[in-house]
Amino acid sequence: MPDRAAQRISISGRVQGVGFRPFVYRLAHQHQITGWVRNVDGSVEIHAEGELTQLQRFSDALLAEAPPLSAPGPLAVATCEPEYAEAFSILDSQSGSAACLNASSKMAEAWSIHVPPDGFVCADCLTELHDPANRRHRYPFINCTQCGPRYTLITALPYDRPNTAMRDFALCPDCRQEYENPLDRRFHAEPIACPACGPHLQFVSGETTHDGDEAALAAAVAALRAGKIVAVKGVGGYHLLCDARNDDAVSSLRTRKPRPAKPLAVMLRDINALRSVVRTTPEIEMVLAAPERPIVLLPKRADAGLSGHIAPGLAEVGCLLPYSPLHDLLLSDFDGPLVATSGNLSGEPVLTDNPEAQARLAHIADAFLHHDRPIVRPADDPVYRVIAGVPRPLRLGRGSAPLELELPVSLPEPVLALGSHMKNTLCLAWGTRAVVSPHIGELDTPRSLDTLAQVAADLQRLYQVQATRLLVDRHPGYGTRRFARDSGLPLFEVWHHPAHASALAWEFPDVEKWIVFAWDGVGFGMDQTLWGGEAFTGAPGRWQRAASFRPFRLPGGDKAGSEPWRAAAALLWEAGQSVPFAPEPLHQAWLARLNSPASSAVGRLFDAAAALCGVCTHASFEGEGPMRLEAVAYDSTRASARSGSESFRAASAEGRAIELPLDRDPLGIWRSDWAPLLPVLTDTTRPLAERAASFHHSLAQALVDQALKLRAQTGIRSVGLTGGVFQNRLLAEAAIDRLQAAGFAVHLPQRVPVNDAGLSFGQVIEFLYQY
Repeated sequence: MPDRAAQRISISGRVQGVGFRPFVYRLAHQHQITGWVRNVDGSVEIHAEGELTQLQRFSDALLAEAPPLSAPGPLAVATCEPEYAEAFSILDSQSGSAACLNASSKMAEAWSIHVPPDGFVCADCLTELHDPANRRHRYPFINCTQCGPRYTLITALPYDRPNTAMRDFALCPDCRQEYENPLDRRFHAEPIACPACGPHLQFVSGETTHDGDEAALAAAVAALRAGKIVAVKGVGGYHLLCDARNDDAVSSLRTRKPRPAKPLAVMLRDINALRSVVRTTPEIEMVLAAPERPIVLLPKRADAGLSGHIAPGLAEVGCLLPYSPLHDLLLSDFDGPLVATSGNLSGEPVLTDNPEAQARLAHIADAFLHHDRPIVRPADDPVYRVIAGVPRPLRLGRGSAPLELELPVSLPEPVLALGSHMKNTLCLAWGTRAVVSPHIGELDTPRSLDTLAQVAADLQRLYQVQATRLLVDRHPGYGTRRFARDSGLPLFEVWHHPAHASALAWEFPDVEKWIVFAWDGVGFGMDQTLWGGEAFTGAPGRWQRAASFRPFRLPGGDKAGSEPWRAAAALLWEAGQSVPFAPEPLHQAWLARLNSPASSAVGRLFDAAAALCGVCTHASFEGEGPMRLEAVAYDSTRASARSGSESFRAASAEGRAIELPLDRDPLGIWRSDWAPLLPVLTDTTRPLAERAASFHHSLAQALVDQALKLRAQTGIRSVGLTGGVFQNRLLAEAAIDRLQAAGFAVHLPQRVPVNDAGLSFGQVIEFLYQY
């Protein structure tokens, strides 16, 4: 008989919460391997005994046949002494951190920790959910090793039931048998539950309460059919649901929230239902059905049958498919599309706690569908938009975060980047690893700041990394400053737009030198003005401002963000024109330079254009003016829905690019002058769509003109587009087409959001190359 050997195998990566130990168990039996497997903090450790050829086949299969939701890292294999095990078993998990004796060993443990995001309900569980003969028939919390909540459920690592929100739900005999049976799909599925031992639903409407899953579901569906608004607790927080075809219901939701115009997402039962309301392609349908089950912005059909209040003035609607068994049951029973918007007060993080949700949403929701499975931390829905044929993230959330990224070189110390004031995310980074949190929201309320502190503590606890320095935006008024001050940690300040540029550059490591256009609303600039229309040359840590726009002073300062007419007045006053719609005292304050900060922000140029075209003079949400202006310019009857890389290319109304003069200022910065746009934007004899399209194409051409000047100076041919303005599909695609025609290689982010949600990661990259 050949001699038996023993190996100790350690596997890092995403190997917890994805059914990896049951997979190892079955694989060991298949290859006649004895020994054991266990979780150690974020990694999996295996003791394997067998013949050398068996061990080799076993170790090869660990990576080649890994579970679909896993992402195992390289194997660390070491020869060890045999234990002469007679079988293969799953041992209790071991917390390596408890045995850590020094900082370096703790850091070594942190390298192996990978926190899994939440998973959607898998096909096998869906089959059981709708099988009357199955004991989990219509059970809203069905799950297995390949699906169900993870990030929002885990309290600590290693990933075992006592370290989850399910720890207080004792397994019934049937579930215990499944949990301990290595041949069962629920073998060591930590959130395992059934109607006999797991969480349950409760419906509450005023003084009426329905306990029990079927009674609560039936009451919720009846309320939705009656045009009511129901707050439903899901995986990462509450949704506010109502009938997406009912004008009165959707209008009531908008009035109560209040959310007068911001678009609402629609959840549909399946792909066939989706095709009836939006135009799609097989590639986009794959994104919608991917494990993160995101919201995707798609062109709506004229005959969609949806309420006109869902996305007023816009050509697209955000759609998503059910991702939990509870949502699947609701959509199946309701048999129609449902509005599914975040259960929160506008701008705040999504609510997760039953009593708090019922108290804070009482003025919005007519009824509540609660459940008693705790949500450890909030995770809102992720959002994607197809730009230049590629789905790109606009918001990270449930299923897509925590987003784990690899740094090109090692950091000198663990850091926590605090991101921006709007669309806030955090980024914890150490060694060559970075982890971006789910979307937190705007930092204008105490609850948002409390959630920021909770997520910051959670990330450091889960990954067993303690940041020794905070990275913050240079803007002195951002809400992150309070958290930074209270932490007592040393700070490293990062400029806003270079952070945008560095987040983009990380995605394309083969590019050594860049021309990067960072266009957004506003960000604090190095000259103490409000930037937002900048072009940089260089690379992370050494960006040089090279181009911008003619500056203009914003009357009322921050108020211009919510009142686009102020930006319009600024442009007209700068051009020496009268502004009959602006009060004279404001003009006098502007002339005296009182509360009128200078800005070069393209986002504010979009606001001004929207106001001058009469599309939006007062914004009820960030970006409303630019979004409406794009929708006006976008001709849905000419938009293509081709497959492949050309899918969903935006088509616009006829509009020609107006040449914008380009000259160098005394500091050597190339500046485009927006003034020639004013006669076009204010010419009411021209069709509105033509004026809007001309504005988009003019800015795209101005960008190319700047790029050509910078290429002539530097020889750089690689261009990056970043910042919230490039969420605009029409502008981004027009710029890409023109740049490529001029011989540039063009890059737009695909993994990290182009807007401020990616800023925390960009701060880490800037720190990496500056400190």
